[in-house]
Amino acid sequence: MYKIMSFLAIYVRKDVFMAKNKVEITGIVTSKLKVLKHEEMTELFKKYQSGDLKAKDELVNGNLKLVLSILKKYQNKTDNMDDLFQIGCIGLIKAIDNFDLSHEVKFSTYAVLMIEGEIKRYLRDNNSVRISRSIKDLAYRIMKYKEDYLNKYSKEASTIDIANHFNVSEYEVREALLSLKEPMSLFEPIYNDGGDTIYLMDQIEDKKENKDLDSLISMRKALNKIKEREKNILINRFIVGKTQTEIANELHISQAQVSRLEKNAIKQVKKLIK
Repeated sequence: MYKIMSFLAIYVRKDVFMAKNKVEITGIVTSKLKVLKHEEMTELFKKYQSGDLKAKDELVNGNLKLVLSILKKYQNKTDNMDDLFQIGCIGLIKAIDNFDLSHEVKFSTYAVLMIEGEIKRYLRDNNSVRISRSIKDLAYRIMKYKEDYLNKYSKEASTIDIANHFNVSEYEVREALLSLKEPMSLFEPIYNDGGDTIYLMDQIEDKKENKDLDSLISMRKALNKIKEREKNILINRFIVGKTQTEIANELHISQAQVSRLEKNAIKQVKKLIK
């Protein structure tokens, strides 16, 4: 672990953000990052596996583009791309440490699996909604059963059929299937006719309407007292529903800066509405 963190200190202490079609690292022109040829990779692996740690430096540096290319797939999964880049680099370093030249497999093929494995594990472990393994296992078994049932009888299996087959309650069947769905934000737009957008939270019954109305008025007053840029960041983040990365691209600053401005704005608003 010490070796991994040492290499990360060299390679990932930079702000990372997503452009429209590529990953950018502040202070580095990613298009000019070195990409190693197959012969160079083979020679460097031989040197590293013989104890040359400088060769490992070159292997890491020469494969950063591979990490960046993989991150494109996850730009909508997290707002913190700099953390995800570091996790991807951990996967890259593990791949370099464990790669075996004798297997005659391309390093990129092997490394992609390691990098994606680290990223997926990180996203799963940091998901705000935790689902137990047993519920998810049941959900996948139900999906397989539904598919087989449809092929056999040419009709959908009912909830009762599924519950009886797995000896569980209908409630457990519904909960298992719901566990496969991504959680929806309260700020998810559900209708727009070209005028005002209606969000999911607008359709949820509020039993504390008067109290919330007072809070809303206080919130608006507080927003009008903070800096315009920070106010716009909060509106874009929590009303419009943009990611920190999208806002960073619009303001031409890093995602880390947006994160700091957002936290500062929230602190100010909390003070003002007390």
